[in-house]
Order: sequence, then structure tokens, then C-alpha cells
Amino acid sequence: MKVTCLSKGSGFHFPPCHILDVSGFRILLDCPLDLSALTIFSPVSPSPKMEEEEQTYDFAVNNCLDMRKRQKILKSLICAQPWYKTPNNLHLWDPSSIDLVLISSTMGMLALPFLTQTKGFSAKIYATEATTRLGQLMMEDLVLMHNEFQHFYGSDSGSPQWMSWEELELLSPALRQVALGKDGTELGGWMPLYRSTDVEDCVKKVQTLKYAEEAWYNGTLLIKAFSSGLEIGSCNWTINSPKRNVAYISGSKFHPVHAMEFDYHALRGNDLILYSDFSSEGVLTNDEHYNNFPASTTYNSSTPRDCSTDNDDRILKECLLRNDESLEEREKVAFICSCAVDSVKAGGSVIIPLNQLGIVLQLLEQIPVYLESSAMKVPIYVISSVAAELLAFTNIIPEWLCKERQEKLFSGEPLFSHPELMKGEKLYVFPDVNSPELLTSWQEPCIIFSPHWSLRLGPVVHLLRRWRGDENSLLVLEDGLDTDMALLPFKPLAMKVLQCSFLSGIRLQKTQPLLEILRPKVVLFPEDLREQINISSSHSFPVLYYAENETLDVPKSRGNVDLEIASNLATQLSWRKLDHDDDMDIARLGGQLFIDGGKHQVLSGNKVSDKPLLHWGIPDVEKLLAALSKMGVKGSVEECMSDDAESGSDGIVHIHEPSKALIEVRATRTVISARDERLASLIFEAIGTLTDGI
Repeated sequence: MKVTCLSKGSGFHFPPCHILDVSGFRILLDCPLDLSALTIFSPVSPSPKMEEEEQTYDFAVNNCLDMRKRQKILKSLICAQPWYKTPNNLHLWDPSSIDLVLISSTMGMLALPFLTQTKGFSAKIYATEATTRLGQLMMEDLVLMHNEFQHFYGSDSGSPQWMSWEELELLSPALRQVALGKDGTELGGWMPLYRSTDVEDCVKKVQTLKYAEEAWYNGTLLIKAFSSGLEIGSCNWTINSPKRNVAYISGSKFHPVHAMEFDYHALRGNDLILYSDFSSEGVLTNDEHYNNFPASTTYNSSTPRDCSTDNDDRILKECLLRNDESLEEREKVAFICSCAVDSVKAGGSVIIPLNQLGIVLQLLEQIPVYLESSAMKVPIYVISSVAAELLAFTNIIPEWLCKERQEKLFSGEPLFSHPELMKGEKLYVFPDVNSPELLTSWQEPCIIFSPHWSLRLGPVVHLLRRWRGDENSLLVLEDGLDTDMALLPFKPLAMKVLQCSFLSGIRLQKTQPLLEILRPKVVLFPEDLREQINISSSHSFPVLYYAENETLDVPKSRGNVDLEIASNLATQLSWRKLDHDDDMDIARLGGQLFIDGGKHQVLSGNKVSDKPLLHWGIPDVEKLLAALSKMGVKGSVEECMSDDAESGSDGIVHIHEPSKALIEVRATRTVISARDERLASLIFEAIGTLTDGI
């Protein structure tokens, strides 16, 4: 088995990407896009009318000087139709060599159309139903937002000018590092965006799975998806093969607010765990409050490993539940709501281009509550080409929601409150910022949810240009974005900026007790996290560390494959003990071998009459000459070919009488060459007396 980490990603928006070779099959784990790299491009220039509106905001002493500064800033970015950055080195792999693609989240699906439209690609693609639909909506929205660039710059024809080395040398060091990567090898990963037809063709090739539904690939690999808790529909994978059972742990959350919680029980007892949650990298320096636990709450690795499941759950709760992630997340959402209310009270508007669906759904429920408690009537707009479909879909996918939301369905209530908010005219949904219905109902101040979180695409670009000079307005950003680079085209900026960090994976102090409870035989762990977590050597499992852009060979965990033999055949077996090996017996078996569903079975087949004996072993050449002599056959040993000359086991025997023949005795075979069939039979009979046969 081999594992290659193509990219460790960068949190929720750009999950890791791996190539896994197991049981003769090549599996691609996730296929994301690095949309944070879009910040090196300049957004589309505003229309003359909008440019005129921008100049009405006099937020500097010398407005003309500010405009000259803005023009200089825009020139420092790449003014061209954006290309999109795929995982490093994925383009170097032959698409036809990939047998299987497993998608863990919506963000892990965004580069999939690049792959499916490639010549020679024929892999089977698996994803959950919710991930597939949400991923499709995100890709369709991305294509529609990108069309604004196409209208402005025209269609692409060949490699863009900005990709030439002369132009790249003119970029600032920060922009050049995004374009080329730290080692300067990532330029080949940039691709022009796919079309809407490519998205449609891609989704048709995805086989959707329900929660824990079994899927067999080629009758050998058993694939299952279990909730990771990261987002609605996000999952971890188990891959059962004849030689090894593998669990893939992507970004996971123990206590999500809306999504089904992390089902770690389903990952127990696997041969190997590929731990691929990089979201906690660097968290020790950025979030000390949540990572320094008292000694009384740390996990004791000396706990007996044969304890019951109930005891495992008790240990897990003791170590992990003291830090309630859902409470932390709710506190951050409450803080955003209070900041939004403060802004609209001051007469400013709020822009929320967040990308995490779970956070957006919480804000859509909580902001109206805060507004009502403040006796304020402020419209909330959701502006996106797929907003209506996305909000409708969230109310029909109870399978991947938490128990509290599922209970609402059983009681006849809506899963989320946004349908009632829309009926009460508190929430408005529009497909485009230029929608006539939006212009008719437009009010300020207001609160707007709109893409894109990179601040380079979609309605957020136009809204930022409108309110960037208003010191009472508020922009809410997610962590994972270079804020200085993202806001560069909108400077000078007077509006407030609130950047929030939401947990998108397993905290480091939870990793060790989790792995101990899962009890794998081997763990593959990121090299980048080795210094941040000390996995005790007293554990029952070895830990192998993998690094980005390196292939790791994993030792075999199983030497044998289970074989089911039909009972009528098993009763006919006649066992014989092998010479010089007291631990091994051998028997001859006749039947038909079937391989299906990862199982090997031997069933009764057509009987073969007069089966010749099968011999094994190396005949001693001196004893062979003696046996032939008793049969009236004379010969001599020409030379001894073995390194151990005294063993007499390997060599060439020449037969002189009654006719010419040659016997070659080797370590792996014995060859008889004779023109006389009767002589060949005598030689075969003599060899049979010196070797075992069945």
C-alpha cells in the first residue's frame, strides 16, 4: 500500500488531497480548489456609473489623491480573467490511472470537473447525496460569478499573458508566492474555469450514497461513508479490501450545531487510519485557551485497551467534552450578531460573505432574534444565483442533520426557520444584485449574505465598493484568507472588518484519545503535526508520518487472505505434513474460485478424472542417480550448480543408457528432457520417489 499527499490544504476552504494505492487500485481522496489564490487577481473594474457613485464618498481630505492610490493598488494585482488553482502536482498524475474518487465534502468537490473532462479519465466517483447536491450548487454559482470576468475580458485563448515568466517577475513577492508556491513549482496547477456543461456532466458521473450505505467497487473494495460532523453531508470513509481495512479521517467536528455529529464508532477496528485533519496546524500558538487543559482532564494512555465500549465513551467524554465546540461556535455567532446590530443601529449596513453553510444557517436564525430584541426592522437579503435552491434543499435533507433538527421533521416543523422568515418578509432572497425585484424592495441600512468569500467574485464586490467608505458599515470575513491582500482593491477602507475563525476539524488534544479508542493497527499521521502532538510510544499501534508531495510505503498488515471452502469440498481434503516444516500442512483441492464482494470462495466444480500427482521439493542428485540405477538407467552428474557444493541438491544429470536424456535440477524447478517417452516416464517416477506429492 502506498499513500501520496498531494496537498495538505489550508483549512475548511481547501481540504487536503491524497492518492491512495491499495489492493491494486488507485484512489483519489478529494479534489478541491484553492479559491483563496483568487486574491492575486483584481476584481472586475466598476462601470462608469458605479465609479461616479464611489467618488461621492468623501472619506479622505484629497479624493483625487485617493483615486490615484487606488489605481496604483489595482495595477499591483493581476488584471486579467482569473484562473483557478488545483492541488499541487495533481495535474502530473495520469487521470487514466485513477480507479476511484472519494469526495468528503462540498469543498473537496470543486475541482472535480477538471478531472472528469480530461481524456482517459474513467474512475468511479462516490459522494454523499447532500455533498453532491450542495457541491453542484456551489460550482454552478462559481461559473455564473466567473461569467462577469468573461464579459469584461472576453474568452480565454491559450495561456494568459500573466503566466509568462516576464510578467511573474514583476509581481510582488506575496503575489508571486501564491502564483508559484513556496518552491516555485505550482504554476502548472492553474486552470481556466470549467463551464456549466462540464459541471452537469461531472455530477452525472457521481454515484451518490446514503448514510453508511455499502458500495462495492469491482467486487473487491467495500466503500462506506460516515458523518464527519464538519458540514451537512460531509463524511469520513472506510475502505475494506481483502488485504487491509482503511479508514480515512478528514476534517471532523465532535459537536456540530446543525450537521450530524462525528460518527467515530464506525471507524473502530480498522487495520489502518489515514489521519488527514490538518485544520489544527498551528493552533497551539493561535488558540492557547482551548489547548491547555488541566492535568486532571488529560487522557491516560495506560488505560486498559480491552475496556468496554461504555468505558471508552466515558473516557472520550472526560477528555473531549469539557471543551464544548458547539458552545464556542454559538458564542462566536452571537458576537457576530451583536456587531451586526450595532452597525445597523449606527446607520451602517452589514456584508456577510461567509462560505460555511452551517454558520450561515445559524446567522440567518439568530440575527432576526437580535433585531427583534432591539426593536429594529432591518431587511436581510440573501443574494446568490443558487440561494433559493440551496435554502430549499436544507429543509429536505434530515438524514445528515443533528438529532434536534430531525425531531423537528417528525413533529411537522420546518427544519430551519428561513421559510417562516421569508413569509414574514424579514428575509429576502434574490438571484443577482441587479435583480429588478431587489431594486424595488431595496432599503438601507440592511444586512446582506452574498458570495464570494474571496472578495473577487459575485455581488460582494459591488457591495464593498458601495459601502467601503462608510465607517458605520461592517464586513464579516472568515479565517483562511489573507485579509490585507483580499481588501487591497477596496482601499482606502473606512468600514469595519470583523474576521472570525471557526473550528473546522479535530482539536489536537483530542487526537490522541480518539486514536486510542479507534484502536487501529497502524496510523498514518501528518509530519507537520508531529511537533505539536506527542503520540505516546506505549500505544498498541505504530505511527508512520507522511509529508506533502512524498510517497509513503506502508508495510503489509495481513499476510493471508480468508478463503471460504464449500463444506462438501472441505470434507474431502486429505492433509499431508510438509517435510522440514511442522507448522504447515498441504492438501489438494479441486473446484471453482469465485471472487465477489471482497470475498474469496471455492465451490464445487467439474470433476477431473485421473489427476496426476503434483510434486514439490528438490531431489538430491546423488540419490536420484541411485534410484535410476536400480531401474537400469545409467547417468552422471556433470556439475553442481548450488552455492553449497556438498548439498548435492542442485545440478545437471546426463543420462547415457538406455538412451540420451538430460535432467536439470534447480531450486525452483526440475526439467526432464528426453526423446524417449518411456525413459522420461522412468525418470519422472524416480523423481517422484524422492519428493512429496499430492
